[in-house]
Amino acid sequence: MEDFKKLKVWQKAHELTLGVYRASRRFPAEEKFGITSQLQRAASSIGANIAEGCGRRSDGDFGRFLNIFRGSASETEYHLILARDLGILGEATFKDLNDKVQEVQRMLAALYTSVIENVVTKRMSKGASS
Repeated sequence: MEDFKKLKVWQKAHELTLGVYRASRRFPAEEKFGITSQLQRAASSIGANIAEGCGRRSDGDFGRFLNIFRGSASETEYHLILARDLGILGEATFKDLNDKVQEVQRMLAALYTSVIENVVTKRMSKGASS
């Protein structure tokens, strides 16, 4: 797999994480170990898991990690909704971050499809050459 920093989806996930950290700095102090921590952890795990997945030896391993990334992106989306609904995240900030998480989710879905198609193609060509 290529250098994770060159992947557009990692760059977008990193931008999302930075935005989440900036926004959550303004959350109430009593939420430090609640939604603040949960949201930061979910957002940062997207980019971290992309990096880890890129370090794996096969497309199949990377594909499995992509499912984890997608789960983290959905978790991030939920925590953004919760923060907005609790009134600790403004609507404009919510919209900006939610748009970013939606973009990352679309990119992850497309990357997953591409990786899985590559795995299937490799398996089919190995079967044909046997």
